[in-house]
Amino acid sequence: MRIEAFTVDNVPRVKGGDDITDFLQDTDLRDGDVVIIASTIISKAEGLMESLETFSPSGRACGIAERLHEDPCFIEAVLGETTEILIEKPFFLVVSKFGQVCVNAGLDRSNVAEGFVLLLPDDPSENARQLRDRIKDRFGKNVAVIITDTCGRSFREGQTGVGIGFAGIAAMKDWRGVKDLEGKALEITNEGVGDEIAGLANLMMGEGAGGTPLVIVRGISYEDRDCPVFRSEETDIIRQAIRDANRQSKA
Repeated sequence: MRIEAFTVDNVPRVKGGDDITDFLQDTDLRDGDVVIIASTIISKAEGLMESLETFSPSGRACGIAERLHEDPCFIEAVLGETTEILIEKPFFLVVSKFGQVCVNAGLDRSNVAEGFVLLLPDDPSENARQLRDRIKDRFGKNVAVIITDTCGRSFREGQTGVGIGFAGIAAMKDWRGVKDLEGKALEITNEGVGDEIAGLANLMMGEGAGGTPLVIVRGISYEDRDCPVFRSEETDIIRQAIRDANRQSKA
């Protein structure tokens, strides 16, 4: 396998109502390419940047903010994007609307004006599907689309890029049943290829002022099918353990 990856340069500051495919019009797109897009510009194009002053903190938000030494308006914004609180301190770990377990529901205060917060899309995979269809209609190319975010990892230092929205590409490659070098059938290997591609793209995107939010990856063989990205509640033993600990602490 030989993989080629490159950034889409000269992407301007994105604002509400922008058509992200405009930034691809001078790109040599080819069938089979994977277009990786930072969730930040999806949110900005959708007008999901909100002033913190628009959020009126509830008593619950004020209590959490006091324990975290955080802005109550920001905590209220997080609560509005949250379906379940797992940990309140020393960091605010929650389940987002689209099912991702992450700190602060993925809300971002970097690369936005002071006093503003950037919300994540409600359904990143739907955004990915719409963009894939738009690319097909506009440029006549069959591509896959991955929308990424930066996320911390349990038991490891540092953040990495992960996929939160997928279209035209399976986020997982199931190796179960395939024989290993010794001829034994693999039993549990389900490779998160979507996150691996997102991590590669994130390495190229950068995190600071010079970031490039669009990356094209070429030469990867992938399947076009839907598959779950987040563990179900029944199989997520870490979430179950946190819930059990919370119940015991309140008993």
